[in-house]
Amino acid sequence: MHRSLFATLLFTLALPLAAAEVRELTWSELIPPDAPPQVTQPTPMHDLSQLADALAESGPASQQQSPAAPVVQALNGQAVKLPGYIVPLDVTEEGRVTEFLLVPYFGACIHVPPPPSNQIVHVTTELGVLMDALYQPFWIEGPLKVEQTSSELAEAGYQMQAEKIYAYELPDS
Repeated sequence: MHRSLFATLLFTLALPLAAAEVRELTWSELIPPDAPPQVTQPTPMHDLSQLADALAESGPASQQQSPAAPVVQALNGQAVKLPGYIVPLDVTEEGRVTEFLLVPYFGACIHVPPPPSNQIVHVTTELGVLMDALYQPFWIEGPLKVEQTSSELAEAGYQMQAEKIYAYELPDS
């Protein structure tokens, strides 16, 4: 009798620890399985006369591929970590990015059309990331919210208040 009480108590105490475990996501998991197929990689440019305009930071904004793409509602409120590239939205005087879009490939939203909204996470953080480090991918950890946001660069289907930000490194082979 005492063993079952002890086991129940131990199980009850372990539940919050299991619930706090961070789920590692891939970008494809942000797309509902029944969603229509979408292009998530940059489309090639065949008219090279437009290359200079496309690469210029002051060039015309690229049209987002799917600004209202379907999202996975079941992810709302989950503690997750997701790898990606940072597209800055707000930078402090010290040169730290405190608001950004997390995207699956380098150059998204700047040099190529933004990916679908379900492939963009709008992130805010008190930690900040140094501007000099933005050419590398990062892991971003925190609670994910399924909520549409809009910025001057793109629509995002998800939001996150980042609790951890650290460099993404390939596993040793």
